[in-house]
Parts: sequence; structure tokens; C-alpha cells
Amino acid sequence: MDANVQKLLTDKLYEKRRTGALELEKLIRDTVNAGNNDRIHKIVDQLCHDFAYAVHQPYARNGGLIGLAAASIALGPDVAPYLKQVIPPVLACFNDQDARVRYYACESMYNIAKTCKGEILPYFNEVFDAMAKLAADNELSVKNGAELLDRLIKDIVSESATTYVSIVHPPERSVEERENVEGKDGVFLPTAFSLPRFIPLLTERVNVLNPYTRTFLVQWISILDSIPDLELVSYLPSFLGGLFRFLNDPSEDVVTQTQELLEKFLSEIKQIARVKKVVAENKLLSQEADHDPSRPQSQPQSGPRPDHATQQDAADDILAHEVDQHAHIQSPVEAEGEEVTSDSDAVVSHAAEELEDDFMPGQDVFVNHPRILEVVIAFLRDPSEHVQVTALRWIDGFFDISPDDIMPHVPELLNQVLPALSSDSLQVCKAATRVNEALMSYIIEIKDEEELKKASDPTPLPVVPDIKDTPHRRVGSDLAGAEKAPPQEESTIATGSKQPSRQPSPPKSTEVDLTLKPRVSLDYDEAVNALTQQFLNQNEATRAASLSWLLMLQKKAPRKVLAAHDTTFPALLNTLADTSDTVVTRDLQLLCQISKYSSDTYFSFFMVKLLELFASDRRLLETRGNLIIRQLCLNLDPERIYRNMAGCLENHSDPEFASTMVQNLNNNLITAPELIHLRKKLRYTWDSREGQTLFVVLFRAWCQNAISTVALCLLAQAYEQAYNLLSIFADIEVNVNMLIQLDKLVQLLESPVFTFLRLQLLEPDRHPHLYKTLYGILMLLPQSAAFAALKNRLNSVSAIGYLHVPQPPPMRGSIGGAATTGAAPSTTPTAPTFERAPSRLKTKDEGGIRWSDLLGRFREAQEKGRRASRQAVSSEEEQGDTTPPGGHAVAEPRRLLGPTTADQLQRSKTSPAIGPEGQRGSVGGVGRESPVPEKEKKSRFSAGRFGKVVGVRGQKR
Repeated sequence: MDANVQKLLTDKLYEKRRTGALELEKLIRDTVNAGNNDRIHKIVDQLCHDFAYAVHQPYARNGGLIGLAAASIALGPDVAPYLKQVIPPVLACFNDQDARVRYYACESMYNIAKTCKGEILPYFNEVFDAMAKLAADNELSVKNGAELLDRLIKDIVSESATTYVSIVHPPERSVEERENVEGKDGVFLPTAFSLPRFIPLLTERVNVLNPYTRTFLVQWISILDSIPDLELVSYLPSFLGGLFRFLNDPSEDVVTQTQELLEKFLSEIKQIARVKKVVAENKLLSQEADHDPSRPQSQPQSGPRPDHATQQDAADDILAHEVDQHAHIQSPVEAEGEEVTSDSDAVVSHAAEELEDDFMPGQDVFVNHPRILEVVIAFLRDPSEHVQVTALRWIDGFFDISPDDIMPHVPELLNQVLPALSSDSLQVCKAATRVNEALMSYIIEIKDEEELKKASDPTPLPVVPDIKDTPHRRVGSDLAGAEKAPPQEESTIATGSKQPSRQPSPPKSTEVDLTLKPRVSLDYDEAVNALTQQFLNQNEATRAASLSWLLMLQKKAPRKVLAAHDTTFPALLNTLADTSDTVVTRDLQLLCQISKYSSDTYFSFFMVKLLELFASDRRLLETRGNLIIRQLCLNLDPERIYRNMAGCLENHSDPEFASTMVQNLNNNLITAPELIHLRKKLRYTWDSREGQTLFVVLFRAWCQNAISTVALCLLAQAYEQAYNLLSIFADIEVNVNMLIQLDKLVQLLESPVFTFLRLQLLEPDRHPHLYKTLYGILMLLPQSAAFAALKNRLNSVSAIGYLHVPQPPPMRGSIGGAATTGAAPSTTPTAPTFERAPSRLKTKDEGGIRWSDLLGRFREAQEKGRRASRQAVSSEEEQGDTTPPGGHAVAEPRRLLGPTTADQLQRSKTSPAIGPEGQRGSVGGVGRESPVPEKEKKSRFSAGRFGKVVGVRGQKR
């Protein structure tokens, strides 16, 4: 350069430097016209090394920047060979500490880029990196200059990124890039802009935290994605994670722009999937038209043409701007009812080939669905609401895009989606619910390997399904794997095979993929483990959803889930103690479902573990015992449950627990609507051998609780056995618990379940021991509401027996003709003795039931319980603690029966036995108002007093 120009460029005043730049521009123009390229190279080299790189001379650097811009403007289109020397020093000034140097660097780069335009694209990575740093600059003037440069580079990239080829030193490409851009003729067509070279830089810069830089990156990604032939979506997994992290930015602008960009990417992926589905369906139509030998040539082919029109309509809906281009490809049918000629097959085949030859934007775009899912699922555990909602929306969208790719991630999805069902955010809950329902529906609809094997076994060729009848998501998933076919198969499908040898069997390209495409099987072990972990979640919705999933998997593949369920069985049992009724109900449904497909040994093991759980957690038995028993009986065979539980309770080591458990089982047996069939079977016990066996099994276990045993006999109409049991009560210590159970039994006798028993009171000749049993219960009860209720019931039918005996004329001296208890039938009306009816007990003995053994079993069980109770009381007295291990206070028998109960019981044993006359008097006396003194009515009950009262009544009669 001339000395005058050098002096002007190093001046501290901007106007003089500008004047020097103008003179330098004139000098270079003259040099270019003269063809002296050597001098131009020397001038450019001098501007770079002596001016732009002069670190300690800021004015010289400013002059060098403006001089490089002036040289580029002067060179014009010929600047391309010099860019390799011009651009590096300008970019180096972007990092200068002086804000004015950075601003002049932006100004210089703006002029250079405006001059060379497309030739700046080979250096796009360096320019982009420098602009990304200036986007977060603190100086407003530098930021404004960087924005101007950014707009210019965006315009150049949008116009020339996919088409411009550099005229100087085309960049070297890798083998993968060559394969992507290689044309059909095999000629390599390089472009100045290389997206594969830019993606690593974008992946690195997307991890920044500055909101201005993030906004800069979001805008650039949106610009690159809007370029039609660039296909940025193919590289989406590389920077998708960074975009999701942008949603946590404190700036609302960054979050809003990022959400819009992510929605745009998701819509684009859906559109590409639909386009590929349409292309695959068109190939299928072409295959049907060319390789279906069973279709006659003379008949109208109305089947493929509507499908062809349907697929064309689908393509028009996806790509609205191509409607005019595809309008000419229509079915040969011009109007409804018009007949088709014999050459319709050729017309349809030709139309299908034309439709297949037409290029649809997006059909050749590769989208890495599995990698995208991995990135999205990783952000489900993010605590941010925006991130979770966006990730859930993406996963929900992939059920329409490629549901088969979701299958390997099902266990991980369960670990993340189920807790989101209980999120505090309403949007997260709604999104998680949609994903959970979609995932469960997809798992239900898919076919297992066994079903696919059955479908592939038959020898006939598989029938291609109708696209209309196939579910939308199912077809999309089946076609997602057939995105790219080998070139040979594509050419065969496009042209149609005309060889006779290949006509009987269609090509294997699309038909196999559409019908029997192998699916990725669900890992049941991992899924069950993931669901079991949710049992510990604090939220009810999550626990209930996990049980619903296990129940669905058990119904779908009982063998696989049962094999994986052995380790989770204790967790299911512990879940019965959950505070939520919904969780307990679903847990019971799952346990019942497992038991249906298990052996008797497994079922017995389940019953044993359930009883052990009740024994260890008495509170669970009190609060949820009835619910658990009813749900089990609702989903399983009640008789099977009661038989197994009875077998476990018959010889249980804890008599107190066995008595409580029998009481719960008995109450449900009488009142639960789920056990109506079992009650009917017990009611008609004596009609079958199986019913008698069931009664014996239950009786031996019910002996653990005396009142429940009596109730069982009343339910089975074994009235004589019930009366014999009541006769043993004189040797049993009657405590408060037994009296409470008697009170409940009287209330149950007034319920609809025992309607048959109350009606049988109208037939005393057929059921004599029923009266004795009820009067025995009445004698055991203290003066209470239950006593009054049962007494009123018996009083209403006490004189029914006299309807069966002819009434003689009343004797002189009788009071109003009332019946007395005299033994002479000629002078006094005789009450029925109930000895004429055949003994029901004898028929049972003849049927095979050994009543004496059952009564012995009852005595042994009661004696065992009495000894256990006494040992518990004695041990508590020794320890000075009055609370038993179960946590329930035990009432003292002496306090109930009074201070002289033991003596009265002893006197009752030595008192004269009650004869037949006393029995008749007791029955008749209760029928009428018995003349018992008022003091005796209010006295406490004891077995000895019961004997004395009956004796006095007989003497008075």
C-alpha cells in the first residue's frame, strides 16, 4: 500500500480512517483492472498482519478491519480466493477487549459477507460461533452490530444453503455425506454449507446458560428447520436435550420460543410419518395390482380403486399444496354407477405406478425415533413443570408416529409416568393420564410372540389387511419399520414384476412387514419390578395405577407375569394394609387373578400368608377384614376360599386369633351378598354329599368360636345339633364377648337371611329342636333388647302347636279353657311333645356325618381356648400388666356373673335335673306370661339360677 494510505488507516480519527479505506478501495480496483494479482495478495497480507493482528495498536486494528472491508468491496465477485486470508483476522477481532474493535469487526464482516454472499458459507461455523458469543455482549452497540450481521447471514443461508456450490476450494466431505448427497447418476454434488459439519458445533453451543445466546440459538435452529431440503430434523437427537433444558430458563421469552420450536419439530415428525405411511400404502396398492393372480380380468375391479382414491385423498390432506399435481391421478370411475371396461386392471396399475413415481416431500427423510425417545424420556424426571408437560406431550405424540419404538422403554416410562399422575400440577396430571391410557391401550392391543407364531404357521399366504379396517396407530407402527427398502425391492415395486415365475408369490418387501412384522416383546420382568416399586409411593393415584397395570399384564400374559411375580408376592400382601380402599380393592383383584391361573398349592400358600398377615396385624383384621374377605369371594370361588381358610384355622396355634377370624368369616357368610350361593349350598346341605362335606369342614373350624358354630348350624338347618351345642354351654365360661355375639346373632335372626328359619316356626311338628334352640338362646341372654326381641318372636308363635290338636270341651274348673301342663289328655289339652316327627339327627348319621365326633371336636376347641385364656391371664397377673398381647382387655367372668356365680354354677350341677314336666312347663310358660317375680327378672343371669327358676315354675304349675 502507499504510505499515505497506511498513515490514514492508522489515524485515531474515524473519518480519516474512512478516507484511507476509500483510497485503498480505489487502489485495489485499479490493481484488479491491471491484472496485478501479486500486489493484491501483498496488500491483503499487509492488512492482515500489520494492521488487523496489531494487538497493541487499537487504531491500527480498526484501520485494518475497515481496510479489509474496503478490499473485499473492491474485489467484488473475485474476493472468493482471498477469503481464506481475510476472514480469520476479522473473526479474531470479535474477541477483542475493546468494544469499538468488536463493533468494527462486525461492520467489517457485514461488508465482507454482503460482497461474497454464498462464498461465506464454507466459513459458516466460524462466523456462527463468533456471532453466538457477541449475542451476549454487554455493549449495546456491539450487540446491535451483531444483530445486523446475524440477519444478513440468515438471509444468505436461507437462500443458498442447499443449492450454492463454492467456486473456490470446495470443502471435503466424509463418506457418509457423500452417500447423502450423491445423485442417481453417482455424481458427487457438494454444497458450500455442510449441515453435518455444523451439528457438532450446535451440540456444543446448545449447553449455554445465557438467555440471549439461547434466544440466538433457538432462532437459528428455527431458520435452519424452515429450509425445505436441509432436513434438520434428521439431526434432532443431537441438540434436542439442550432445547428441553431451555425450558428451565428464567426468561419467559426463551421458554415461549423454545416451546413453539419443539411443537414445530413434533408436528414435522408426525407429518413425515404420515407421508411415509401413505407411500408404503401406495406400494401395497401397486403390489396388489401387479401380483394378484386370483383377480379375473373381465370383472370390474371395484376393490382397489376406492382404496387408491382413499390413499390419494390422504396424501392430499397431508400435502395441500400438491392437490393440483395429483388431481389427474384418479380412479377410472367417473361417476357412480358407471361400468368399467375390461382393461381396468391396466388403468389401475398405471395410476398406482404414477402415484408411486411422484415424489412426496418427507418420504426420504430419516428420523431417529429411538434416539429421540431416549432423550425425551430422560427429561420426565425433571422437576420443572414446563419440561415434564412438554416431554409427556412428545411421548403421547409418538403413539401416532412410531409406537413400536416405545416398547423397549416401557419399564422406564412406568417409573416416570406413574408418579406424575399424582403431581401437584394439573397440566402434568392431565398429560401423564393421557400417556398412561395410551400406553396401556397399546400394550393391550399388541400381539405376543405366541400369537404371531400362530399367525405365521398356516401354509396359505397371508392376506393383506384392508387399510381402512386397521386401527390408525397400529398401521402407523407397522409401517414405521418399512421406511427404507433396498433399492432392488423399490425398483421391483415401482415397475411391477412381469415374470410368470414370480406371479404366484408376492414380493416380501411390504406384505410381510404389514402383516407379520416382528415386534419388540415387552420385558415383563422389568415392567413388574418397575410397577412393584410404585407400591412405596406416597400418593394413592400412583399406587392404584401400578396395581391396575399389574392386573392388566396378568390378564394379558398370566404365565409370564406369574413367573415374575414370585418375588413381589410379599409386597402385594403388605399392600392390603394400605389406607386407600381403592388400592386394597385392586390389590385383591390382582391377587385373585393370580390365584385363578395358579395351582391349589399356590392358592393354599396365599391363604396361609393372608391369615399370617391378619394374625400379625390385628388392626388390619378389624378395619379391612370384611372388605378383603368380600373382595376375595367376589373374584374367586367362595367355597374354595372358605374350605382353605377353615383347614388353616382348624388347628391354629393361637385360639384367640382363630376365634376372631372365625367370627369374621361367619359374619360375612351370613350377611355378604357375594356369598349368597354358598349360603344356599349350606342351607340345602343334606341334599348332596358335597354339601355335607362342606358343612363338616366348616364345623370343625367354626368350633374355635362357640356362637359362630351355633349360627352355622342354624344356617344349615341342623337344629338338633345346635340344641346339643347349647347344652354344652353350661360347662363354658360365658364372657362378655360371647354375650355380644349372641346379641348379634339374635339381630341376624331378624334379617332376611333367616326368613326360612322364622317361617319354620310355623311348623313345630317338623322342626321341634328349632324351638328348643331358640329358647336355649333366650335363656343364655341377659335381660336386654335382644332378649325382648327374641321373646316377642317366640311369643308370636308359641300357641301354634295347638292348631294341630283337636280342642276338647273345657273342663269344669279350668280357667277360660286355657291349656295346662297336666299329663291326662282326657281332662287337659295336651301340648305337642314333638316326638312324632322323625329325628333329623338320625338322617344325618345315616348320611355319613358323625355328630358325636363333631361335638367332641367342639368340646376340645372350647377347652383349648379356655386354657389359653387362663394362661394369658395368669401371665399378665405375674407381670403386673392387665393388657393382653393383642391389645384388648379381657373381661373377668366373675364380674359378669356376679360374686356368687361360681357357687351358683356348683349348686346348679348338684340340683335336681329338670324333668319332662319342667320342660313342658318352660315352653308353655314362655308362651303365656310366666309368673316369674319382678326381682328375678331383673337379676343377673347364671346357669344355676336358670335351673332354679325352671324348677319353681314346674312346682307352681
